[in-house]
Parts: sequence; structure tokens; C-alpha cells
Amino acid sequence: MTAPGEGARAQAQVTLLFVPGDRPERFARAAASGAGGVLVDLEDAVAPDGKAPARDAAVAWLAAHDGYLRINAVDTPWHDEDLAALTAARRLRGVVLPKSATADQVSAVIGTLPVGVPLLALVESAVGVREASAIAEVPGVERLLFGSIDFALDTGISPSVPDEPELLWARSALVVASRAAGLPAPLDGVYTRLDDEAGLVAASRRSCRLGFGGRLCVHPRQVEPVHRAWRPTESEREWARRVLSAAESSQGAAVRVDGQMIDRPRLELARALLAR
Repeated sequence: MTAPGEGARAQAQVTLLFVPGDRPERFARAAASGAGGVLVDLEDAVAPDGKAPARDAAVAWLAAHDGYLRINAVDTPWHDEDLAALTAARRLRGVVLPKSATADQVSAVIGTLPVGVPLLALVESAVGVREASAIAEVPGVERLLFGSIDFALDTGISPSVPDEPELLWARSALVVASRAAGLPAPLDGVYTRLDDEAGLVAASRRSCRLGFGGRLCVHPRQVEPVHRAWRPTESEREWARRVLSAAESSQGAAVRVDGQMIDRPRLELARALLAR
């Protein structure tokens, strides 16, 4: 039986749903989507002349509702005002910093956040991927996020959808950096083809196999397919149950299941599958 709160925590590890900061009428719908968290966006989704009213709307909503906020990047004219407004967002669960590139940059931003508010570092450039291990070690960083679209633009890579093998190294770099720093598994970038559910699920299953803990979403209808992709299949669950049953019967001795020798790593994998 799932203990109270466990389902919500599991989903929080899987999806963050973007909602434009200048569309406050969409905030409630995003909150009702089943996503692990609502991520109000002040950056890419908002035109320059809409930054101030979007900030006001986002902070007002986050004063009464749990959620995350993506502020504008450090080198923009709106960054400082975004940071100054955060004290009024009393239910802010975390700040997403776009264009996170170095540990010093990230640490400086963390030093300006309200006490207890963590930072989620959105890595979107070649420099950011190179420095991912150092960024992950900064106190106050809660998680790494992969800005796959901006990273591809920065590096001149043209990914092949949906598998994107050209981005494999960068994705693995964030997974390894997160694990080495003791952070939760990172979240993968957005899937922009809104009408391609099969592609979204295929891409998400690839990300899951690579070690990501979930992904960013840009539309409420993406949330359930992403959650589904991170759940083990029925065949995987059956395999895990057979492994645990055989291991219990063997009382610690080596055991063979489906032609495989089951050692401690395989046993732990079975437990992790069922926990997911």
C-alpha cells in the first residue's frame, strides 16, 4: 500500500509543467494537470514588454499556491527584478535558473534567494554541460535540468527525433554529475511536438533508460504519457517479482532467473523497478 504523500513525491520526481507567466488564467489548469510541479515561466514564453506584468501575476499566484518559477537569465535586464520579487512568493518551491553555466554564477544567484528556496539549474550550453559536475556540487542546487533545445542550438547539433542519439553524451554527463553529487536524477528537456504522443513516450522511455528521473513538459496533455513512460511495463514488473521471489527462496545464494544470473545489482534493479 502507498503511504500518504508517496504518490505525490513520486510524481514530483517525474514532471514539471511549464505555464507562461503572462497567462495567469492557465495557472489553475496547470496545477490540476497531475504534474509533479507547476513551473511558471518568466523567460522564453514571455515577450519583453510582458515581463513585468508576468512577474506580478506569477508572484501573486505563488503567494497562495505551491509552484516553481523560471526567472530570466543572469545577463538580461529583468534578472535582478525577478530576484527582488521572490520574497513575496511565499509558497515558492524552487527557482529555475536558465542558462546555468558555471558554479560561481549559480552560487551567486543562490546567495540572493529567500532562505530555504532551492535552485534548479537548467543547463543549456556547451559550457554548462562541461561544468555540470561543479554546478551539481554547489550547496543549494536541488536538481539539474537539461535544456536540450538550446544546447543543440549552442553546439550546432541537429538532433534526430525522437531518439536524438546526437545528444547522448550531454544527457549522460548530466546523469553522472547528478549521481556523483548525490542529487536526484535530472529532468530531461521538453518535447515540442505536441500532437506526437507516441514520439513523446518513446523519447521519454529513452530518457528513463539513460537515468533521467523525468522531464519538463510544455502542455498538460503531455503529463500522463510522461508518467506512463517512467512506470515499468507489466513484463518488467513480472520479471522483478520473479527475481525477488527467487532471491527470497535462495536465502542469499546465487540464483538464476530467465537464464540470467542474479547478483546484487540485478536484485537492486528489481527492487527499484517495483518501487517506481
